[in-house]
Amino acid sequence: MPFVQGQLRSETLSSTVSSQCAHCGQSLHLEIDSDLNYWVLEEDADPRVFVPLLDVDKLEDPSIIDAF
Repeated sequence: MPFVQGQLRSETLSSTVSSQCAHCGQSLHLEIDSDLNYWVLEEDADPRVFVPLLDVDKLEDPSIIDAF
């Protein structure tokens, strides 16, 4: 994800996520940058976006990916 690489490399990066609504099947495209700003490309979409909180100091899994 861009927020991890952007912070590690001290660069501004972005990524586009293509998905669809689980409720109605509408296409959904999000742009996310390395500062965790995001933009919804479909004007009529109103997705719920969240960033899970994780206490890295107490993480027992080998990586963040494994924790989820």
